[in-house]
Amino acid sequence: MGAAAQTDEVENEPWGEVTPDAARRLLVAAVEAFAERGYHATTTRDIAGRAGMSPAALYIHYKTKEELLHRISRIGHEKALEILQTASAHEGTPAERLSDAVRSFVRWHASQHTTARVVQYELDALGPEARAEIVALRRRTDEVVRGIINDGVQAGEFDVPDVRGTTVAVLSLCIDVARWFNVAGRQTPDEVGALYADLVLRMVGAKR
Repeated sequence: MGAAAQTDEVENEPWGEVTPDAARRLLVAAVEAFAERGYHATTTRDIAGRAGMSPAALYIHYKTKEELLHRISRIGHEKALEILQTASAHEGTPAERLSDAVRSFVRWHASQHTTARVVQYELDALGPEARAEIVALRRRTDEVVRGIINDGVQAGEFDVPDVRGTTVAVLSLCIDVARWFNVAGRQTPDEVGALYADLVLRMVGAKR
């Protein structure tokens, strides 16, 4: 299965692993509320109301508001990591793998921009233990992209004096799409993904 097909699965059922249905409804409501109002300005009553449930019903499935954010963040980071790992594992040149990784990663951040904003920009609201788990997932994400870039340098395909710094720049560029992407804009997630893939290949000096 290609990275694009893998991304389609993620987009079609973004919270399919969350059960039962009431827990999923609350999680979706929390994503919308956190994206609109921010984590700290959102109350459990806000979340329950959006889900069409009572505040008491929320505590049946989630002990705290932070637990909701933690689960959202963990699932989102795991999906983003899976997208990159799938692209990295493909056969092909480092340039092809990096292009595929960036295209798929950006497409997810654009098509799931509401979720991605919460996942990527509410990390500081988590407590130390939950935050450490998410930071570990982010490190693995960094390692996947850095590995592809390193492969390109070793193969003589990329001209990158600072692999670590370039990896940070690539990921920052991709993740920022979640902040500005507008579904009513002139570009589709696929078009933004293709544009960013080309930009990143230029950044690493890929031989064409």
